[in-house]
Amino acid sequence: MTKWFIPLILAVTLVITPTIIHAQDRISLLDSTAEIYFPSALVFKIKAQSHNDIVKLRLHYQVDRMNYAPVTNEAWPEFTPSPKVQTEWVWDMRKASLPVGATVTYWWTIEDTARDSLTTPSQIIRFDDLRYTWKKVTSGQINLLWYKGNQSFIDQLITGCQQALERLAQDTGVYLKQPVSIYIYATPEDLRGAMVFPQEWTGGVAFTEYGLIAIGIPTNELDWGKRALAHELGHMVTHQITYSPYGANLPFWLDEGLAMYAEGKPDPYLESVLEKAITQHNLIAVRSLASPFSALPEQAYISYAESQSLIRFLIQNYGRDKMLQLLNLFKEGNTYDEALTQVYGFDQDGLNTLWQKYITNPVQSQPELQHDSLWGNSKDRFLLDDILGRLVTADMLLGVD
Repeated sequence: MTKWFIPLILAVTLVITPTIIHAQDRISLLDSTAEIYFPSALVFKIKAQSHNDIVKLRLHYQVDRMNYAPVTNEAWPEFTPSPKVQTEWVWDMRKASLPVGATVTYWWTIEDTARDSLTTPSQIIRFDDLRYTWKKVTSGQINLLWYKGNQSFIDQLITGCQQALERLAQDTGVYLKQPVSIYIYATPEDLRGAMVFPQEWTGGVAFTEYGLIAIGIPTNELDWGKRALAHELGHMVTHQITYSPYGANLPFWLDEGLAMYAEGKPDPYLESVLEKAITQHNLIAVRSLASPFSALPEQAYISYAESQSLIRFLIQNYGRDKMLQLLNLFKEGNTYDEALTQVYGFDQDGLNTLWQKYITNPVQSQPELQHDSLWGNSKDRFLLDDILGRLVTADMLLGVD
């Protein structure tokens, strides 16, 4: 059996031991445990015996995530057939990672040479970050977990979350369909310690299919934290409302634009970026914004600025019902152009023409939304790593098949 090595600093374990179970008085489950080595691995261990050689041991597990049909995974640990066996299977998170708080249901099937078999009762384990002692508060569909910060800090974060959800529901018609758990780390560094392959700029991630958000919010950055949480909730709501067996694919300008809309009043800095792009004739076409944004700082800023403006243009001029209809068409598997044409009567090129005319018409002022400032005053300006990193989503991180 392959030996598993994990650095001691990660070797924080949780052991779940069931009552011994007998099947047909022939096969006995002596022990079954699941150990957490966060964030590197989950180790499933089993010990069983029979009157005959045990020749088959199979681990079955299901991950609690958005699925239209239950998906059961199987693992076959190595062992030597014998009347008494003991073995383990290691879920290596370097190959398929789980986010903090993900829940796994698992059970074993055992078979011996006499074809007697035993299926053990299912057990549930949550892939918790056991480095910290978490506290929890629930408000509506939001479960917020944290380990540093007073009650006022948490109350304000909860209030910010609820305001973002209300804003989206009122102006776009989208809402949370399933509960969301949010893990508040005390620093971005603590958050990155909860990830297997973190980017050095990561400060917040939304695992939309798991209903989980993890974000690093220092207690002295409350305003940024409220905005960042609103942004990630925007992604969460949008992906929940459009999730479908067709594998809904949203244009990036829509996904990011709605997440930014959830934050509140448009960012003045990004508005100035947009004005500069207009003046210099450097706007990016809507069709190009449907793909992942450029990693080049100037182009990335323009992409976010345009996405912010595009969503406001559609909501201001066509209303919330059409925005909700658009998202529902994406849920049904329509292409970008098909969905836009059915709802608004124009495709991406038509949207580009109308929107650019809208933003370059000096007679037509930008609508003023009655929401809190998106970024705050000038001291809140932050670098590209904050816009592109601290608001990054984890939709494309390795999942679990």
